[in-house]
Amino acid sequence: MTSKWPIPRPTEHAAIRACERSPRPIPSVPAILADLITANRTGDRHGVNLCAHKVARVGGEVGE
Repeated sequence: MTSKWPIPRPTEHAAIRACERSPRPIPSVPAILADLITANRTGDRHGVNLCAHKVARVGGEVGE
């Protein structure tokens, strides 16, 4: 018995091709900052980190 590794998954390749065809819209900085404030108020440190990185990618600056 021969095995193929990794197991080919056609749905995974189709999903990757679909993502490559359509660019994702970049959210606005005020929307991200509102999410950042909400995450901070709820004590979600992982959410704060994610929102801060999103703002930095869009082009804003986030201080510590």
